[in-house]
Amino acid sequence: MENERPGAYEALKLQNQVCFPVYACAKEIVRQYGPFLKDLGLTYTQYLVMLVLWETETVCSRDLSKKLHLDYGTLTPVLKRLDGAGLLTRERDPGDERLLTIRLTEEGRRKKEQAARVPHAVAGCMGLTMEEFGQLYLLAYKALAHMEKRNEEHTGGKNNVNG
Repeated sequence: MENERPGAYEALKLQNQVCFPVYACAKEIVRQYGPFLKDLGLTYTQYLVMLVLWETETVCSRDLSKKLHLDYGTLTPVLKRLDGAGLLTRERDPGDERLLTIRLTEEGRRKKEQAARVPHAVAGCMGLTMEEFGQLYLLAYKALAHMEKRNEEHTGGKNNVNG
């Protein structure tokens, strides 16, 4: 490649990719949750579902799917396991049989008390100051919101999570 401009492929180096440390960090954060969630009897994805329910008590499957960026194929077995564990109930929406209404159970509410320590414990694993943690949070949500908006513009407003 004699005609190559100096530095033309610098952007293609792994060390110059913002996606790689974000990807690797996300995987590591999920791994850090492991021991804490094991004590709760939850997987990370189940924990995300429970976070939404602890906040809302009741949620429609479409809204849950959109909020968590999970398609129905991923969400359905998670909901089934949480239902089997007695943490939530699933009922068909009478207005739209394709949708489920998901409700937190009393057992699910009790699990919230156990889970209250998890976010602080995992945040402590990251080695960031509170200011740095806040900046990371804001930048991550800013980037996510921009990409979601861009995706909506490119898909004509259709929810791309579920087709």
